Amino acid sequence: MTSSLAGRVVDPALPLGEVRIGGFGGPAGLDDYLRRNDIAAVVDATHPFATTISAAAITACAASSVPLLRLTRPGWTTHPDAGSWRWVDTHADAAVAARELGARIFLTTGRTTLPSFTALSDLFVLVRLVDAADRPLPTGWEVIRARGTYTVDGETRLMTTHGIDVLVTKDSGGAMTAPKLAAAAEIGVSTVVVRRPMVAGSADVAQVGTVDQAVQWILRRVETYGTTQASS
Repeated sequence: MTSSLAGRVVDPALPLGEVRIGGFGGPAGLDDYLRRNDIAAVVDATHPFATTISAAAITACAASSVPLLRLTRPGWTTHPDAGSWRWVDTHADAAVAARELGARIFLTTGRTTLPSFTALSDLFVLVRLVDAADRPLPTGWEVIRARGTYTVDGETRLMTTHGIDVLVTKDSGGAMTAPKLAAAAEIGVSTVVVRRPMVAGSADVAQVGTVDQAVQWILRRVETYGTTQASS
């Protein structure tokens, strides 16, 4: 089994087994990789907002007739506080909503989304990043670098210390970063959430929500592949 990482995080937690880092060169490059390496099945376990590689996987797997599974953790649409959040479709929309709701923003949408929030350059923005920003940020912004897991107490203390009145996040799902949502609700901080983007063709891709389910799918596909190879 080979795991492939995009290489956007400087010091990622590496999975067991063979690991490759870097892109494939688009759908055509991924198709070529699947064929050259005799890949029996693909599991797309990328971030819910990593639409480029997910779209490439759909196209490449269809071209090479390789079974594809989407492993995606459940989002926060069923969170107890979801009904009180401002849901938006894009990061640019999130910037507009944040300005409408307050003047001291806690931005947790990731390094690649920062250009969408330059319209908030006149406000105080606390930006939390795993790796350093790759471009200059407005002088009134403050950057903290941290990697979860986080706690409700810690998130409450962070937002209170900085006088935050708006939290901006995206519907990443998972428990590791969810404490900020509970903390915001506890201290009355408004929350803006960017909805997950849709990827063309994703409705036709098999999908599971847990690693155990993905493993069972892989085992079935490998068994089928082995039987097919033996009879050919």
